[in-house]
Amino acid sequence: MKPLAVVTGVGPGTGSAIVRRLHAGGYRVAMLARTAERLAALERELPGAFGVACDVADAAALNAALEHIAQAAGVPPKVVVHNAVGGAFGGFLEIEPQVLERNFQVNVMALLHLARWAAPKMEAAGEGALIVTGNTASIRGKARFAGFAPTKAAQRILAESIARDMGPKGVHVAYLMIDAVIDLAWTRARNPEKPDDYFIRPADIADEVWHLAHQPRSAWSFLTEIRPFGETW
Repeated sequence: MKPLAVVTGVGPGTGSAIVRRLHAGGYRVAMLARTAERLAALERELPGAFGVACDVADAAALNAALEHIAQAAGVPPKVVVHNAVGGAFGGFLEIEPQVLERNFQVNVMALLHLARWAAPKMEAAGEGALIVTGNTASIRGKARFAGFAPTKAAQRILAESIARDMGPKGVHVAYLMIDAVIDLAWTRARNPEKPDDYFIRPADIADEVWHLAHQPRSAWSFLTEIRPFGETW
Protein backbone atom coordinates (compact mmCIF):
# COMPACT_ATOMS: atom_id res chain seq x y z
CA MET A 1 0.00 0.00 0.00
CA LYS A 2 1.32 3.42 -0.91
CA PRO A 3 2.14 5.91 1.85
CA LEU A 4 -0.28 8.79 2.29
CA ALA A 5 0.50 12.46 1.70
CA VAL A 6 -1.94 15.30 2.38
CA VAL A 7 -1.62 18.70 0.69
CA THR A 8 -3.73 21.78 1.39
CA GLY A 9 -4.02 24.74 -0.93
CA VAL A 10 -3.86 22.79 -4.17
CA GLY A 11 -3.96 25.73 -6.54
CA PRO A 12 -2.69 25.85 -10.13
CA GLY A 13 0.89 26.65 -9.12
CA THR A 14 2.76 25.50 -6.03
CA GLY A 15 0.04 23.25 -4.64
CA SER A 16 -0.41 21.27 -7.85
CA ALA A 17 3.37 21.01 -8.27
CA ILE A 18 3.74 19.59 -4.76
CA VAL A 19 0.98 17.07 -5.46
CA ARG A 20 2.68 15.97 -8.69
CA ARG A 21 6.06 15.64 -6.99
CA LEU A 22 4.71 13.53 -4.15
CA HIS A 23 2.71 11.38 -6.56
CA ALA A 24 5.81 10.84 -8.72
CA GLY A 25 7.66 9.79 -5.58
CA GLY A 26 5.21 6.99 -4.86
CA TYR A 27 2.65 8.60 -2.55
CA ARG A 28 -1.08 8.40 -2.66
CA VAL A 29 -1.94 12.08 -2.37
CA ALA A 30 -5.04 13.52 -0.72
CA MET A 31 -5.66 17.03 -2.00
CA LEU A 32 -7.57 19.85 -0.31
CA ALA A 33 -8.76 22.95 -2.15
CA ARG A 34 -11.89 25.02 -2.56
CA THR A 35 -12.08 24.37 -6.32
CA ALA A 36 -13.58 20.95 -6.95
CA GLU A 37 -12.98 21.17 -10.71
CA ARG A 38 -9.21 21.52 -10.27
CA LEU A 39 -9.15 18.55 -7.90
CA ALA A 40 -11.14 16.45 -10.36
CA ALA A 41 -8.69 17.31 -13.15
CA LEU A 42 -5.75 16.24 -10.98
CA GLU A 43 -7.53 13.02 -10.07
CA ARG A 44 -7.78 12.23 -13.79
CA GLU A 45 -4.13 13.10 -14.32
CA LEU A 46 -2.72 11.29 -11.28
CA PRO A 47 -4.09 7.77 -10.67
CA GLY A 48 -4.80 7.14 -7.01
CA ALA A 49 -4.78 10.79 -5.97
CA PHE A 50 -8.07 12.01 -4.56
CA GLY A 51 -9.45 15.42 -3.74
CA VAL A 52 -11.73 16.78 -1.06
CA ALA A 53 -13.22 20.19 -1.75
CA CYS A 54 -12.87 22.17 1.46
CA ASP A 55 -12.35 25.69 2.75
CA VAL A 56 -9.63 25.22 5.37
CA ALA A 57 -10.77 28.42 7.10
CA ASP A 58 -13.89 26.49 8.16
CA ALA A 59 -12.68 24.36 11.07
CA ALA A 60 -15.65 21.99 10.98
CA ALA A 61 -15.29 21.44 7.24
CA LEU A 62 -11.54 20.90 7.55
CA ASN A 63 -11.88 18.37 10.34
CA ALA A 64 -14.60 16.53 8.41
CA ALA A 65 -12.36 16.46 5.32
CA LEU A 66 -9.45 15.06 7.33
CA GLU A 67 -11.61 12.33 8.82
CA HIS A 68 -12.82 11.47 5.32
CA ILE A 69 -9.20 11.20 4.19
CA ALA A 70 -8.35 8.94 7.12
CA GLN A 71 -11.24 6.62 6.29
CA ALA A 72 -10.56 6.62 2.54
CA ALA A 73 -6.80 6.05 2.83
CA GLY A 74 -6.76 3.53 5.67
CA VAL A 75 -3.18 4.44 6.60
CA PRO A 76 -1.70 7.27 8.69
CA PRO A 77 -0.29 10.28 6.85
CA LYS A 78 3.45 10.17 6.24
CA VAL A 79 3.75 13.67 4.77
CA VAL A 80 1.44 16.64 5.33
CA VAL A 81 2.02 19.94 3.52
CA HIS A 82 0.15 23.06 4.59
CA ASN A 83 0.30 25.18 1.45
CA ALA A 84 -3.07 26.94 1.74
CA VAL A 85 -2.60 30.67 2.15
CA GLY A 86 -4.79 33.65 2.87
CA GLY A 87 -3.30 36.95 1.75
CA ALA A 88 -4.17 40.61 1.37
CA PHE A 89 -2.49 43.89 0.46
CA GLY A 90 -3.17 47.11 2.31
CA GLY A 91 -2.12 49.19 5.25
CA PHE A 92 -3.63 48.72 8.67
CA LEU A 93 -6.01 51.65 8.11
CA GLU A 94 -7.12 50.30 4.73
CA ILE A 95 -7.87 46.63 5.32
CA GLU A 96 -11.07 45.44 6.89
CA PRO A 97 -10.38 43.73 10.23
CA GLN A 98 -12.29 40.69 8.97
CA VAL A 99 -9.60 40.19 6.30
CA LEU A 100 -6.90 39.72 8.92
CA GLU A 101 -9.19 37.43 10.89
CA ARG A 102 -9.90 35.20 7.88
CA ASN A 103 -6.23 35.04 6.91
CA PHE A 104 -5.45 33.97 10.47
CA GLN A 105 -7.94 31.12 10.11
CA VAL A 106 -6.32 29.92 6.87
CA ASN A 107 -2.68 30.41 7.76
CA VAL A 108 -2.60 29.64 11.47
CA MET A 109 -5.71 27.86 12.71
CA ALA A 110 -5.82 25.45 9.77
CA LEU A 111 -2.20 24.53 10.55
CA LEU A 112 -3.18 23.88 14.16
CA HIS A 113 -6.05 21.61 13.12
CA LEU A 114 -3.84 19.77 10.61
CA ALA A 115 -1.13 19.21 13.18
CA ARG A 116 -3.56 18.03 15.86
CA TRP A 117 -4.93 15.50 13.37
CA ALA A 118 -1.67 14.33 11.81
CA ALA A 119 1.01 14.51 14.49
CA PRO A 120 -0.41 11.88 16.88
CA LYS A 121 -0.86 9.49 13.96
CA MET A 122 2.71 10.12 12.81
CA GLU A 123 4.06 9.64 16.33
CA ALA A 124 2.23 6.33 16.63
CA ALA A 125 3.64 5.25 13.26
CA GLY A 126 7.15 6.26 14.29
CA GLU A 127 7.68 8.69 11.42
CA GLY A 128 6.21 11.59 9.54
CA ALA A 129 6.84 15.09 8.21
CA LEU A 130 4.76 18.25 8.44
CA ILE A 131 5.95 20.92 6.01
CA VAL A 132 4.58 24.48 5.97
CA THR A 133 5.12 26.77 2.99
CA GLY A 134 5.74 30.34 4.10
CA ASN A 135 7.40 33.51 2.93
CA THR A 136 9.39 36.52 4.07
CA ALA A 137 6.23 38.15 5.44
CA SER A 138 6.75 35.77 8.36
CA ILE A 139 9.82 37.72 9.50
CA ARG A 140 9.02 41.31 8.52
CA GLY A 141 5.92 43.48 8.53
CA LYS A 142 5.96 45.78 5.54
CA ALA A 143 3.46 48.63 5.53
CA ARG A 144 1.04 47.16 2.98
CA PHE A 145 1.17 43.66 4.43
CA ALA A 146 -0.81 44.45 7.59
CA GLY A 147 -3.55 41.97 6.66
CA PHE A 148 -1.09 39.18 5.93
CA ALA A 149 2.30 39.41 7.65
CA PRO A 150 0.98 39.07 11.22
CA THR A 151 -0.64 35.75 10.29
CA LYS A 152 2.48 34.39 8.58
CA ALA A 153 4.61 35.38 11.57
CA ALA A 154 2.20 33.55 13.85
CA GLN A 155 2.24 30.59 11.47
CA ARG A 156 6.03 30.36 11.61
CA ILE A 157 6.06 30.55 15.40
CA LEU A 158 3.32 27.93 15.68
CA ALA A 159 5.24 25.63 13.34
CA GLU A 160 8.37 26.10 15.46
CA SER A 161 6.46 25.28 18.61
CA ILE A 162 5.09 22.11 17.00
CA ALA A 163 8.58 21.21 15.73
CA ARG A 164 10.11 21.52 19.20
CA ASP A 165 7.32 19.37 20.64
CA MET A 166 7.19 16.69 17.97
CA GLY A 167 10.82 16.44 16.84
CA PRO A 168 11.92 14.35 19.82
CA LYS A 169 8.92 12.11 19.14
CA GLY A 170 10.09 11.31 15.61
CA VAL A 171 7.97 13.80 13.64
CA HIS A 172 9.83 16.30 11.46
CA VAL A 173 8.27 19.77 11.17
CA ALA A 174 9.81 22.32 8.80
CA TYR A 175 8.98 25.84 7.61
CA LEU A 176 9.90 26.62 4.00
CA MET A 177 10.29 30.37 3.52
CA ILE A 178 9.85 31.34 -0.13
CA ASP A 179 11.55 34.67 -0.85
CA ALA A 180 10.42 35.09 -4.43
CA VAL A 181 7.65 35.80 -6.88
CA ILE A 182 6.14 32.47 -7.85
CA ASP A 183 5.81 31.82 -11.58
CA LEU A 184 2.05 31.95 -12.19
CA ALA A 185 -0.09 33.46 -14.93
CA TRP A 186 -1.23 36.36 -12.76
CA THR A 187 2.26 37.14 -11.42
CA ARG A 188 3.56 37.15 -15.00
CA ALA A 189 0.79 39.55 -15.97
CA ARG A 190 1.75 41.87 -13.09
CA ASN A 191 5.44 41.74 -14.03
CA PRO A 192 5.48 41.65 -17.84
CA GLU A 193 8.95 43.20 -18.08
CA LYS A 194 10.64 40.63 -15.85
CA PRO A 195 12.84 37.86 -17.31
CA ASP A 196 12.14 34.20 -16.71
CA ASP A 197 14.80 33.86 -14.03
CA TYR A 198 13.13 36.55 -11.93
CA PHE A 199 10.46 34.02 -10.94
CA ILE A 200 10.69 30.89 -8.83
CA ARG A 201 9.24 27.82 -10.51
CA PRO A 202 6.55 25.86 -8.63
CA ALA A 203 8.24 22.58 -9.59
CA ASP A 204 11.46 23.74 -7.91
CA ILE A 205 9.55 24.65 -4.75
CA ALA A 206 8.01 21.18 -4.85
CA ASP A 207 11.46 19.59 -5.10
CA GLU A 208 12.52 21.44 -1.94
CA VAL A 209 9.36 20.30 -0.15
CA TRP A 210 10.26 16.75 -1.14
CA HIS A 211 13.81 17.21 0.17
CA LEU A 212 12.62 18.55 3.52
CA ALA A 213 10.09 15.75 3.92
CA HIS A 214 12.78 13.12 3.36
CA GLN A 215 15.78 14.47 5.27
CA PRO A 216 17.65 11.92 7.39
CA ARG A 217 16.97 12.19 11.10
CA SER A 218 20.56 13.17 11.82
CA ALA A 219 20.14 16.40 9.84
CA TRP A 220 16.64 17.81 10.07
CA SER A 221 16.02 21.41 9.06
CA PHE A 222 13.40 23.66 10.57
CA LEU A 223 13.69 27.02 8.80
CA THR A 224 14.73 26.82 5.14
CA GLU A 225 14.87 29.75 2.74
CA ILE A 226 14.75 29.53 -1.05
CA ARG A 227 15.01 32.34 -3.62
CA PRO A 228 16.07 32.83 -7.26
CA PHE A 229 19.78 33.49 -7.71
CA GLY A 230 19.21 37.14 -8.62
CA GLU A 231 16.87 37.98 -5.74
CA THR A 232 18.01 40.86 -3.53
CA TRP A 233 17.91 39.97 0.17
